Amino acid sequence: MKKLYLFDFDGTLTYKDTMFLFLKFYDPAKFSVQFLKHIPLFILLKMKLADAEAVKKSFIASILKGQSRYQIEKKAQQFFDENYPGLFRENALDFIKNIDREHTESYIVSASLDIWVKPFADKLNMILLATKAEFIDDVFTGEFIGKNCNKDEKVCRIEAELGDKKFDKIIAFGDTSGDKAMFKFANESHYRFFH
Repeated sequence: MKKLYLFDFDGTLTYKDTMFLFLKFYDPAKFSVQFLKHIPLFILLKMKLADAEAVKKSFIASILKGQSRYQIEKKAQQFFDENYPGLFRENALDFIKNIDREHTESYIVSASLDIWVKPFADKLNMILLATKAEFIDDVFTGEFIGKNCNKDEKVCRIEAELGDKKFDKIIAFGDTSGDKAMFKFANESHYRFFH
């Protein structure tokens, strides 16, 4: 029986959201300043009066825009070294360790940026589908390639990756409303399974 596992990342496999953790790790001083500047937008977001993708892009760009790919990837690797496995829910790691790799494919499907999730996906031996950071001449533009990988976009990415591959069973794991479309796409879904 051929299975496909789809894992949301932040909050599902990890205890915390990695965006704020990584950006703070990247440049603590800049993070503090930009966090304060973005508080009005975060409040509007909570009240559902602002676009989540626009706010996220603005905050990430305020810290990482203009940085070289080399520098960001180096920091992402350091962030991984300091946070793996401590950031992960232990039962999630146990579950992943026991996956029968011969008859299974596993994807991390995350709204977080590919640059800081990639070392974790590599370590867990999973294919990463995430929001893509745009680099021009190896410098981060502050933009994303395509859409934020959340909600319906998660399913679009999964379908694009699958192509004509077929699975007997698709099993999804998530922890927020951003995973609902992925749950519908799967044959079996688990909400906050590792909590």
